[in-house]
Amino acid sequence: MRVCVIDGQGGGIGSVIIRRLKEEYGEAVEIFALGTNAIATANMMRAHANRGASGENAIVVSIQEADVILGPISIVLANSMMGEVTPAMAAAVASCRALKMLLPLSQENVEVITVIREPLPHLVDELVKRLRREMMDNV
Repeated sequence: MRVCVIDGQGGGIGSVIIRRLKEEYGEAVEIFALGTNAIATANMMRAHANRGASGENAIVVSIQEADVILGPISIVLANSMMGEVTPAMAAAVASCRALKMLLPLSQENVEVITVIREPLPHLVDELVKRLRREMMDNV
C-alpha cells in the first residue's frame, strides 16, 4: 500500500503521522512525504518516510499513485497554509482516486462541525486505526 502524507510549513503534523505509521506498520506501507516546501519534506523524511518530494508538481504527480492520502484538512483548501497549498494542489488532492483521511486541523477560517477536538497524537491514533481497517478491507 502506498500512503502519501502531505504537509506544509514546518512539516510537524506530517512528521507525527509518519512516525506513528512507522511504529504501527513498519515497512508494510510505503510512505511518501510530500511537502509544500523543502523544509516540510526534510522534516518528514527525518521521521523515516520511504521517499520524499516538494512542491506543487511533485504533489500533483505523486498522488496519482497513492492508495491513501493523509494530512490536515488544509491540503484540500486552496491557498491554505499561508498560501503554500496552491489551487492546483488542493484540486488534485480533492479529485484524485485515493482515499483521503484528513485531520480536522486548520489555521484557516474553517470550522469542521461535529468533530470532537482532540490532541494531535489522539487524532493520529484514530487515523492509524482507520487505515488498518481500510487495509484489512482491501486484502
